[in-house]
Amino acid sequence: MRIRKSLIVFAVLLAALLPAAAWANKTADAIQKRYDSLSSFQTDFQQELTNAASGSVEKRSGKIWFKQSLVRWETHKPEKELLVVGQNAVWNYFEADKVAMKYRTSQVFNSKTMIRFLSGKANLKEDFKIEEQGTEHGLLKLRLVPKEPEPTMVLAYIWVDPKTSLLGRVLIVDFFGNGNQVSLSNLVLDKRADARLFEFTPPSGTQIKDNTKQQ
Repeated sequence: MRIRKSLIVFAVLLAALLPAAAWANKTADAIQKRYDSLSSFQTDFQQELTNAASGSVEKRSGKIWFKQSLVRWETHKPEKELLVVGQNAVWNYFEADKVAMKYRTSQVFNSKTMIRFLSGKANLKEDFKIEEQGTEHGLLKLRLVPKEPEPTMVLAYIWVDPKTSLLGRVLIVDFFGNGNQVSLSNLVLDKRADARLFEFTPPSGTQIKDNTKQQ
C-alpha cells in the first residue's frame, strides 16, 4: 500500500560475546525508558529511499510532530505529502493528486513501520535480536534483526545519542534490499502541540480511498 513510501520510516543479532550482548540490551532498555517518558516532540527529518535494483535514491524532507500515540508527518520536498496518525484513523494525503488514503491505526502500529521506530512504539528487546556495532559520528549504532521478519522489514539499524538515549537516525531494509533511512535534526522535546495537528478532514474534491477493511 502506498503508505509504505513514507513509513517504510527499535531493537537484533546477538553479539558473539556476552558482554557486547549485555551492553546492547542495556542500551535498548535506556531507549525504551526514554521514549516511554516522552509526552511529545517535534523534529525536522531528511529521508532517503534507496532502490536496490536501480541504485536510485529519492531524497525527501519535512517535519514530524509526535504526541503520545498521535503523529503528524509532513513531507515538504520534493512534493507535499501529509500523514496523520489520529485517535481513530490514519490519513495519508497527497496534495498534488488530491488523493487521501484512510487506514486503521492498528495497520501502522501493528506492523514494523518507520512510525513505530520514531515514536518509540517498537519494542526493542521483544521484537528484535540486538547487536552493538560501536559508534559513528558520536552516535551508538545497533543492528536489529526482527524475530518475526516482514516483507517491509528484514533488517534495521538505529543510531542513538548516548547522552539522551534518543534516536538520531533509523535505517530499515525490506525483503528486496530497498532502504528507507530517516535522519532527525532540530529535535524539540515535550513542547505542547496543538491537538488540531493530529486531525485531518479531506479538502473538498479529494478522492478518498478507504483501506480500513484490509487485514
